[in-house]
This record gives sequence, C-alpha cells and structure tokens, in this order.
Amino acid sequence: MTSSTEGTREGSLEAPTRHPLDWTGPSFYDEDSLFKELERVFDICHGCRRCFNLCHSFPTLFDAIDESDTMELDGVAREVYWDVVDHCYLCDMCYMTKCPYVPPHEWNVDFPHLMLRAKAVRFKKGKARARDRILTSTDTVGKLAGIPVVVQMVNATNKSSLGRKALDSLLAVHPDAIIPEYHSKTLRKRIGAGEASVAPAVPAGPTAGKVVLFATCYGNYNEPAIGQDLVAVFQHNDIPVTLARKEQCCGMPKLELGNLDAVKAARDANIPELLKLVDEGWDIVAPIPSCVLMYKQELPLMFPDDADVARVRDAIFDPFEYLMLRHKHGLLKTDFGVSLGKIAYHVACHLRVQNIGMKTRDLLQLIPDTSVIPIERCSGHDGIYAVKRECHDISMKICRPVINSVKKAEAAHYSSDCPMAGHQIENGLDSGMAPEHPLTLLRMAYGL
Repeated sequence: MTSSTEGTREGSLEAPTRHPLDWTGPSFYDEDSLFKELERVFDICHGCRRCFNLCHSFPTLFDAIDESDTMELDGVAREVYWDVVDHCYLCDMCYMTKCPYVPPHEWNVDFPHLMLRAKAVRFKKGKARARDRILTSTDTVGKLAGIPVVVQMVNATNKSSLGRKALDSLLAVHPDAIIPEYHSKTLRKRIGAGEASVAPAVPAGPTAGKVVLFATCYGNYNEPAIGQDLVAVFQHNDIPVTLARKEQCCGMPKLELGNLDAVKAARDANIPELLKLVDEGWDIVAPIPSCVLMYKQELPLMFPDDADVARVRDAIFDPFEYLMLRHKHGLLKTDFGVSLGKIAYHVACHLRVQNIGMKTRDLLQLIPDTSVIPIERCSGHDGIYAVKRECHDISMKICRPVINSVKKAEAAHYSSDCPMAGHQIENGLDSGMAPEHPLTLLRMAYGL
C-alpha cells in the first residue's frame, strides 16, 4: 500500500460538499500543478479501489498500476494518466455514491472535477480532437442537419451501413452506435416561443404554478416529441407552459470537452433570458437531466458569486420533481385512464446526482395497476462517449448490467429520463423494442 493511504481512517459521515471550481485561478491550467494533483488523487484511489465497478477510468488506472514494475503509481507512465481522463465522462457517481474522501474529508478528493480540470488543460493546449469539437457543437450540428431536404439525407446516411462506414472513417464514430434522428420541424417550431396556455397559475409550495420549458438542444433537434409530451402533461394539470424567447445549448457537452470558455458563453446567452422569465414569476423545467444539472450544479460551481446564476439554479426543476411537488400540495391530477403494467426504469446518473429522490418512479407508481422496477446503474452513454469508435464497446460493457436487468424484468415498457441512455439500452437489447421516455408514458397513462 502506498504511503498516502497508510493509516487510512474511515471517510467522513457528513454529507458531501462541493467546492467551487477555481477555473480562473492562476494554477488551474498549469500542467505541472495538474499532474501533482493527479498523482495525489490517483494514489488515494489506488489505496481504496471502491470505484472499480463504475466507469472505465478506474479499471484503466488500477490495471496500469498492477501491470507496472513497481505495482505502485510511480511505475505508471504519465501518458496513461490521459487514458484515465479520457474514460471519465463526469457522471459524478464516484463523488456522490462511492468515494469516502470527498469534502469535508481532509483529503478533499473530487475526482470528476479533477478530470474536468485535466480536460480543460488539454483543450486549452489545442489537443482536443476535431471529432469531439464537432460532436459537442450540438446547436450548430442540429441546425445544419435539420435543414429541410438535408435532414432526410442525414437521417438516411446515419441509418445505412455505407453511411456509417463513411462516418467511422471521417470522424471515428462507431458504426454500431445509435445516432439520434434530426428534425427540421424542431420543438421550438412546434411550440411557439412566448406562447402559453391560458389557465391561471396556481402556486404551491416552492412552485409558482407556471413553467418555462427549456427545450434543450437534444429535445429541440432530436426528440421534440418528448417536449410535446411534457407540455401535454403539464397543461393537463392546468400548469401554463411557455418557451424562452431564445435559448442555446446549456453548455454540458462543452463542459465535458473541457471548453470552459464555451460554457461561459452559453451562460452569458441563456442566463439573462431565463432570468427575465424568473422575474416574471415563471419556474423552469427541462426534460433532459444533464441540462437541469448544468443549471443546478455545474454553473453555480463555476460562477459561485453570480447572483443571477444562483437565482436560475433555485428556479429550475426536473419535470417529475415539479409534478411531485404539486402532488404534495394536492394539485396533481390522478385521473389516469390507462394502466401501464410493469415498467423497467433506468435512473439516469445526472438525475441521481441532483439528490431529489426517485420522483419519476414515485409518480408513475400512482398509475393504477402499474409497477416500476428502478435500475440504478450507469448506462455508459454520456453524450458522445458511447459513439466514439474507441469507447463504444467499453460503453456497452458498462451498460450490460442495465440491459440484463431490463431483460430480466420482462416489462411492458422500459424507460429512462435520459433519452440517450434509453437508446443505449435499446442498442444492447437488440430486440426491436424501443425505449419510451417517462413523460411519454405519463401522457399515455393520462390518455392524452
């Protein structure tokens, strides 16, 4: 055992706390300082190894140590450190569920944000791959791919074996990875910005009773039906819904790339628009857990002194969190006309990190003759990780326990709050049975 783990005591029993990300500090982008911290944390991880069964970062690190001449971290080449970084997709599960050394523990281990720092250093040095820059430019890709006529060509190419071989050759996108469809009739075109239903807002607890739908780039360009399902469910519950007058990507894809300046640009574009609506008495909901997490956690940690960011943080909700708050105050309609039977429900990592409990499960179980089997394992998708040629097979291995749980459930439906995770499961099932988003299932149960 290495020196840093000698005399290890039990981890703190206090709730984890998150320190702000000092991304503008003088040493943040200093590579020597970075590697000193990587060595410190990797040494602690080597002596603990509780995270061996999470993402592939930890097996990569532990295998490199075990196969080295010294069988300690000092026998691992620094080049391997970057392999560890590449396999971290910032799911936050090690921080939230496994690591006993997170703050307030004196060792102050924040593995995901250390990996984020490493990604930011590499990006700042111009070493990010062109493929990753393109795939994380979700608004740009969505707008180009969604042009009428072009959209048919893009979708047809993505579904053909020849097209996928070309995509693999050009961008190293794995030919077996599921790529979502693009739509020229986006969610924002289907639901006019600034328009709202006429029902009066009825406040309840922390909710104002009327919501702004943050469409998200994925919900806007790839699966607009999810946003439409959300609107139908909320309006059925007499909750007025509107869209922000303008929005762009929340910044999560660029965060995972390490392009923190692009995250700042997204904040500068979105926060003022959302804040105007908050000032007008609107709450905010978004159908993608990663986007909610961006506003609830990552932006506040990057901009801890920004009062506007804090106000948006306090006004944004997961859709099922919002609906269950309404239910707590007797305002959720339970006039379900359709039973759903058994649902295999994958709990997305970026939803678990929000520490709101299983509100999706709780709401779906209000439907008569409906049972929900939660699956609390990572799907291994995380944005672009699962579509990369070098990562796809690993991502499917990570997803295998989820896939096996869905098969074992023999459910009438399987679902995930993260639609990309749902398609990752679909890829492993290889049965032709498609995932259904929880909002879609809820709309179905209402008979809307």
